[in-house]
Amino acid sequence: MIGFGLVIFLLLGSTENFSPEWKDGKAPAVANGAFSTVAFLLGAFTSSLCGYFGMKIATYANARTALEARKGLKPAFQAAFRSGAVMGFILTSSGLLVLYVTILGFRAYYKKDWTGLFEAIAGYGLGGSSIALFGRVGGGIYTKAADVGADLVGKVEKDIPEDDPRNPATIADNVGDNVGDIAGMGADLFGSFAESTCAALVIASFSSLGEQHMWAAMMFPLCVTAVGILVSFVTTLVATDIKPASQISEIESSLKLQLVLSTVLMTPCVYFLANSLLPAEFTGLFTDDPAKVTKNYYVFYCVISGLWAGLLIGLVTEYYTSNRYQPVKDVADSCKTGAATNVIFGLALGYKSTIIPIFAIAISIYVSHSLAAMYGVACAALGMLGVLSTCLAIDAYGPISDNAGGIAEMAYMGDDIRERTDALDAAGNTTAAIGKGFAIGSAALVSLALFGAYVQRANVLDKDASILTPRVFCGMLVGAMLPYWFSAMTMKSVGKAALAMVEEVREQFRTIPGLMEGTGTPDYKRCVEISTKASLAEMVPPGVLVMGSPIVCGVLFGTQTLAGMLVGSLVSSVQLAISMSNTGGAWDNAKKYIEAGASDHAASLGPKGSEAHKAAVTGDTVGDPLKDTSGPALNIVMKLMAVESLVFAPFFYAHTRDGLLFRLLGV
Repeated sequence: MIGFGLVIFLLLGSTENFSPEWKDGKAPAVANGAFSTVAFLLGAFTSSLCGYFGMKIATYANARTALEARKGLKPAFQAAFRSGAVMGFILTSSGLLVLYVTILGFRAYYKKDWTGLFEAIAGYGLGGSSIALFGRVGGGIYTKAADVGADLVGKVEKDIPEDDPRNPATIADNVGDNVGDIAGMGADLFGSFAESTCAALVIASFSSLGEQHMWAAMMFPLCVTAVGILVSFVTTLVATDIKPASQISEIESSLKLQLVLSTVLMTPCVYFLANSLLPAEFTGLFTDDPAKVTKNYYVFYCVISGLWAGLLIGLVTEYYTSNRYQPVKDVADSCKTGAATNVIFGLALGYKSTIIPIFAIAISIYVSHSLAAMYGVACAALGMLGVLSTCLAIDAYGPISDNAGGIAEMAYMGDDIRERTDALDAAGNTTAAIGKGFAIGSAALVSLALFGAYVQRANVLDKDASILTPRVFCGMLVGAMLPYWFSAMTMKSVGKAALAMVEEVREQFRTIPGLMEGTGTPDYKRCVEISTKASLAEMVPPGVLVMGSPIVCGVLFGTQTLAGMLVGSLVSSVQLAISMSNTGGAWDNAKKYIEAGASDHAASLGPKGSEAHKAAVTGDTVGDPLKDTSGPALNIVMKLMAVESLVFAPFFYAHTRDGLLFRLLGV
């Protein structure tokens, strides 16, 4: 991290030019680079700190939830959800506080140069997303290497339970859940919050809000998040104290109520904020017509379009990944004829699940851009993340419940305890998929808003960014290819690490006397080391691909080609991410549907160890890197490329606007 920060410091220090003096009230470019670097380091530090606290909370919560499950389903549900809520509030409040204090600190230097101030603040989003990339990719490789190894050898070959203490990979699997699903998801959504806020601030600084120094109006994006924290606090009490789930059938309904209630309560709060903080009319948001008037209630509609689109995406994700609904039951039913048909049905489900979310995102973009240009798109992203604390609470609830079940299994706490934790975990798989849906949808909106800020800052005119321009179209093709390249790298990394894990687990079962009989002790440490080394080594190449692509494209091919590459990456990533996440979630819950045997249909497919169950385990194993490594990491691919391009836009515009390679070729 220190070395990475040093590289960014050197690169940011070279933006624009090296003018050492103030000119026309504008800060010198050297200062912009230095302050951007400070903002980057603060964003990276805050993201890392939130991930650390999240893992710390989850570690305690895992055991506590397992213990509470002895008293009943209700206490276990309350323990898991409260722990997830604590993580959500820590992340959102810390991110908001550090960002606001950073703005105040920078303001003391920049004084009236608010354009320079908020351009420097963009480094905060870059820092958050950089950590999110390493957390998502590294954490995903870590957890899935252990999970695949534990499933293939333990469940398929040895026919023992998933978290059986005889399985050498089970500890690494439980640790990986905290690394990937707690720290990784937290860093991902923190990056979305930071980037959408920074995009809104940068765009607003060019409008009359920034030119006339309307401080309250400029802080509107931060206030949306602040009010969202208060709304989420109120709705959390519903799940923990007013109406907690006390029966298995109530778990998913209680979690869904959190999303619906948060969205409903947030709507009037946003209306109050828009009328209180924003002037009745302001201008400067539309680059093609700077005099065009934007009214404050237009911004309200922008935020609401993202807020309700997020709810729709969450509900659709639940439909396609919950075993309460027909799509997952169809996937489970396909297991009767083997793993091949299971894989076919799962892939088809994932592809189909993209339809409604894409329409929801498209409508939100059209409405928000029509009303308030790219500032409206950024506000729509903030709306989708307005109830971020609630999203994180229901998302973190999943891995906490999963690990509670693992602890119950390893501690031989009894079948009744495991039944309760499995019910919590099955709902947790759905809530994790819902959290990923929010992350993907918000990432698409954030990326488009950042793209708008990049176009404005790099002075790429509408006619320069036309799809008919060869440079732009070529950039789009390459950008659309990058998510596939990235996904190939991350999935192969999981495969390599899982191969090493499978061989290690097989070796221990073969060489440790009495391991299957329960008299021998497995070497858990060795499996943890395999996952750790694999994640640290394998996350570097995908990270270099994502971080290096905008720099290489901007320097060699110029700002127009880079604009095309950003659009291509965005369009490609959002489709792949939704499909991968929902396919993996459906396969996972199809397996749990068969294992639970709670209905006549499910019982006809089981029991554990049957051919249908083995086919479901194979599908779940294939889906693991899709839903927990490659799919979620694509959120960060589109965001990180966009925010990095925004931060380095002055350098590209000043030195490599037409592309160094094109200059050498005389094109």
